[in-house]
Amino acid sequence: MFNEDLVPRLATGLVEDALADTRVVFVMGARQTGKSTLLEGIARQRWGQGVITLDDAATRSAAEADPTSFIANLATPAAIDEVQRVPDLLLAIKQRVDRDQQPGQFLLSGSSNVKTNRKVKD
Repeated sequence: MFNEDLVPRLATGLVEDALADTRVVFVMGARQTGKSTLLEGIARQRWGQGVITLDDAATRSAAEADPTSFIANLATPAAIDEVQRVPDLLLAIKQRVDRDQQPGQFLLSGSSNVKTNRKVKD
């Protein structure tokens, strides 16, 4: 595990397995359940990098201003936390992974069900 003080989670192995054969993995759940910690641990351990958080006002503003360019300019693999804060990013991610079939490109998290968002079609 990434931190010996954390409770080992079954989800860690499931997410890592999904990243091996899926282009985008979305970790969804209630607030304060460890999604951000899970993303951070996987991104640091697996890719040696941090997580892009849309809780950060400047990052969120850049993503809202031009979602397509925001995603196009990201090196992958990339982990994005609180993706529900900028729903238009999901279409930009879909467009990118439709052109590139490589698994494990994006690891996303969010505390709201994006499937119920009217802006999200796929």
